[in-house]
Amino acid sequence: MSKPEIHKDLADYSRELGECVRCGACQAQCPVYLETGKEGAVARGKIVLAAEMLAGRMDLDPEAIDDLSLCLLCGACVKNCPNQVPTDAIVSALRREISAQKGLSAIGKGVAALTGHPRLLGNLVRGAGLFSSLFFKKIPETSGLRLRFSPESLKDRILPPLPSRNLFARLPERLQGQPGKAAVAFFAGCSITYLYPEMGEAAVRLLHRLGYTVLVPRSQGCCGMPALTSGNADLVEQLVHSNVTAFSGEKIDAIITACASCGSTLSRFYSEIKGEAAGDIPEKAMDIHVFLKKEGWIDRLACLPKAEKRVRVCYHDPCHLKNHGITAEPRALLTALPTVDYVEMEGAGLCCGLGGTFAAGRPEISQGIAGRKVPGLAASGADLVASGCPGCIMQLSNIIHQAGLPMRAVHTLELALAAYGETLCEASSGCDSGHVPGSS
Repeated sequence: MSKPEIHKDLADYSRELGECVRCGACQAQCPVYLETGKEGAVARGKIVLAAEMLAGRMDLDPEAIDDLSLCLLCGACVKNCPNQVPTDAIVSALRREISAQKGLSAIGKGVAALTGHPRLLGNLVRGAGLFSSLFFKKIPETSGLRLRFSPESLKDRILPPLPSRNLFARLPERLQGQPGKAAVAFFAGCSITYLYPEMGEAAVRLLHRLGYTVLVPRSQGCCGMPALTSGNADLVEQLVHSNVTAFSGEKIDAIITACASCGSTLSRFYSEIKGEAAGDIPEKAMDIHVFLKKEGWIDRLACLPKAEKRVRVCYHDPCHLKNHGITAEPRALLTALPTVDYVEMEGAGLCCGLGGTFAAGRPEISQGIAGRKVPGLAASGADLVASGCPGCIMQLSNIIHQAGLPMRAVHTLELALAAYGETLCEASSGCDSGHVPGSS
């Protein structure tokens, strides 16, 4: 791969740094500040730090590095900033500077070992070795793999049962759709590929049943979010190159994501890459809820009569959907499903606290943020809490377990595919066209 620098550094953000007016709009929206009350967690504090570093008036001392670790890269500050200062991108640039000066952290090294080597990750999961005691006995105490997925950090958590087959083993690389219908590609990401393949299968099967040709490139890899959070510029560059190559083989109209974090990375962070290195991925990446709404399928779905037997469902907003303005589409899908009684949950937009590697590096803060979800979940009376992010679903499952709540966390698309199979192919009354798109 060519080596011209694809990442922006602090100097590239000099204009944006000057646009922060220290108004504090970011403070009330920051999950980490709301939990810690620490000013260093707030976006405006990080902007001051970045500006001082750029001017040569501050070094990367331990206190500055600690403040920079207090960020989920959730984008809440950007969404609520009157001047749209890209603090998340600036924090990423600062973390790359830390890694360049100090080297990767132990967690960063663990991230690199796994997300940079998908075959290793796949083998560990397939052998049920990722979380096993035998796996931890085989690696040194100081290894980043231990620190990222150590038994100590996982001892009070519940984890998804490890699947016997990953997503690529469950699906062909190409599912041919109906003549004249669009061709789309599915970006899976690590969590869906290796931990929750049923979510990816639901997304792909649903799209195919609706008539679309669906491509699932085998050579795609991690979106790069874990590498971004740990400041690993070289790994991000490697992953960007691999993904651009994977999705450039055929003409496609959209790259569909079913993971909020992957979608945010492809559309938001890839758009910050210099030049043409990210190809057309930022323009083509689209969350599946947005795609289904745009294509008119959700509106047609809403025409169908409700099923006699329905399940009560509430919804959790992933930060990486909510902070990109994607809130109405998942709710429209759930409300339209004939097998669902949708109820709005109080605190639906509160962060779950996972934040990828944040939960490993700052577990106490992560758990404190997570605890804020419990009252809303409990009061909803729902049987299921749905979301559009596998990371959030993992965290919600743990929150539900810790609080002893009688409910379960699922992906919205699992409910959509189940409803499609039960009622959507037959039901048609109330629709102008007489049928749901993709049904016979």
